[in-house]
Amino acid sequence: MRIILAEDSALLRQGLTMVLGALGHSVLAEAEDAPTLLTAVEAAMAGDGVDAVITDVRMPPTHTSDGLKAALQLRETYPGLPIVVLSQYIATAYARELFARSAAGLGYLLKDRVGDIEEFARALETVVAGGTVIDPDVVQHLLGGTSSGQAPGVLPGTAASTSGADAPAPSSCPGAGNGGGASARQLGQATRPVGGKLARLSPRELEILRLMAQGRSNAEIEAELFISPATVAKHVGNIFDKLDLPADTGNRRVRAVLAFLEG
Repeated sequence: MRIILAEDSALLRQGLTMVLGALGHSVLAEAEDAPTLLTAVEAAMAGDGVDAVITDVRMPPTHTSDGLKAALQLRETYPGLPIVVLSQYIATAYARELFARSAAGLGYLLKDRVGDIEEFARALETVVAGGTVIDPDVVQHLLGGTSSGQAPGVLPGTAASTSGADAPAPSSCPGAGNGGGASARQLGQATRPVGGKLARLSPRELEILRLMAQGRSNAEIEAELFISPATVAKHVGNIFDKLDLPADTGNRRVRAVLAFLEG
């Protein structure tokens, strides 16, 4: 793949470049701020193009959400351009804003996830293929796993944010199979109430939709939950029906994930 990378930390930028090179990809340009990212993509598009953009959320010049804003601007200018946004924090507001218009070809990952090269590679490939990837820890935070003494919407082992929308990411890089500290099965037993159309879903259907939001295929869901292909297909069909996504609705899987984010 031909990739443009934006990250203000020189050390992390170098590390990401090495990881991408080890995966057989080519980094066309590196940017340390949002304006440089926009210029680099414009230059690449005027030439042979670019297969994907990887950008940090918080970068200069304001060190707030400049990277996210650049990603949204790039998607407006180049619809369908695959973009993976990296964040140091579990910022559900950023995730919702990123996926508000279209989820196809977009990924939102915590930086710790890059430490698992195999998982990062799979996420990148999914996004470039037009899929949607949301970090498992962000997915858990969106549904608000709770425990005794734990503020609603905050993952065990993380500090509560004053805004409720931005929590520090776990310090370790959890494996793909358990989604970070707690399995999807465990999370299904202790989540905050969900509203809107999501309230129509059974706990098992919410569990499966959560895995869909993580970019899991039906086959991967089967393996994760130890259920048959027919059972997964039935649950996915029920999810589509309960979210009012008939067969003639374009890209129902992506729309279901968007409903999950908005719920």
